[in-house]
Amino acid sequence: MAKLRSLPPRLGAAAPKLRAAPKRAEPFYQSREWRALVAQIKRERGNWCERCGSGGRIVGDHRRELKDGGAPLDPANVELLCLKRCHPRKTAEARRLRALGRAP
Repeated sequence: MAKLRSLPPRLGAAAPKLRAAPKRAEPFYQSREWRALVAQIKRERGNWCERCGSGGRIVGDHRRELKDGGAPLDPANVELLCLKRCHPRKTAEARRLRALGRAP
């Protein structure tokens, strides 16, 4: 009985994956005023995610984003969110609504 031989591959090596450019924070979020406001809010509200209650890495995030006309230094417009789960979800939803022409 004859041995089966494999055929040579028809496709070459896979192309390297493209990576997104690293995210850079807007200069506003590096400002002394923003950092002081977030620190004050964390002291007042606690260093917890306001959506899931997580105590991991917590960041201040605008409820209504600056791109959508949100007030930059209004404490009522700032929400404390966990960086692992809630912040990416909220940001993705805001982007999706903006792409549809409906600002959140």
